[in-house]
Amino acid sequence: MTRSYIPLNALRAFEAAARHLSFTRAAIELNVTHSAISQQVRVLEEQLKCQLFVRVSRGLTLTTEGENLLPVLNESFDRIAGVLDRFTGTHAREKLKVGVVGTFAVGFLLAKLDHFYRRFPHIDLHLSTHNNRVDPAAEGLDFTIRYGGGAWHDTEAEFLCRAPLSALCSPALAGEIHSPADIVKFTLLRSYRRDEWTSWLRAAGEPPPSPTHRVMVFDSSVTMLEAAQAGAGVAIAPVNMFTHLLNSERIVQPFEIAIEHGSYWLTRLQSRPVTPAMDDFSAWLAGALNKKGPPQEGGPGDGVTA
Repeated sequence: MTRSYIPLNALRAFEAAARHLSFTRAAIELNVTHSAISQQVRVLEEQLKCQLFVRVSRGLTLTTEGENLLPVLNESFDRIAGVLDRFTGTHAREKLKVGVVGTFAVGFLLAKLDHFYRRFPHIDLHLSTHNNRVDPAAEGLDFTIRYGGGAWHDTEAEFLCRAPLSALCSPALAGEIHSPADIVKFTLLRSYRRDEWTSWLRAAGEPPPSPTHRVMVFDSSVTMLEAAQAGAGVAIAPVNMFTHLLNSERIVQPFEIAIEHGSYWLTRLQSRPVTPAMDDFSAWLAGALNKKGPPQEGGPGDGVTA
């Protein structure tokens, strides 16, 4: 098959700039100048007759065309690198890039990784954590583990496990809490989802907190639980991700009352082809979780903490 001209230098420049969302960082990676990256991207945009980046005050964002092109280049360059490794005598490995919401990473995944590495020594797993706000295309991720209701734009989502939210606090504060109504005597620790405490108190048969009640807002449940251990207030967080703190009695769950605002999901962009390494990881994760099945009704499509 006769192929049209493929501008490899321009594609490499775009792929690096898109991953970093920065011409400067792409230039450092490729050992060229900032202007060389900018020129190569401009050449590619002219050839494709479309804009790939939008220049904003804090850097770059990808256009829809750029988002569609990036995962194709990520996969293609990885495959080329794998074949070249074989020619140079290097043992070929499959790369897998997974972005994980921090709470799930700390509460479950990190403790299981040694088993994964022993089971799949040929898979080069690259993990990164996020606070549930992530751009899989820009970061070149094969999978993203998120908290929410399972519905994200142009994304396939596979249910992993439920994430019931409950009140958690230090043992010292727990000694002063005798009924759900006592919780509002303390600072309430929560995510950016404003309705979590309202929903929990309603489930406990109590009125919602006052709009002027003292709150501390976190973008990570891990950080929130650090504050709770220090006695800063009462947190509402996914209990099954903090069993290590409960078992060590550094954190106490004063009541069994729990609400569900979302679950954990393994997601991938629909434009991302499934590789053997992705199949292996998905099957391994499902087995490690011994998952039962998704909830009957999903929570919000996206969240921040959890």
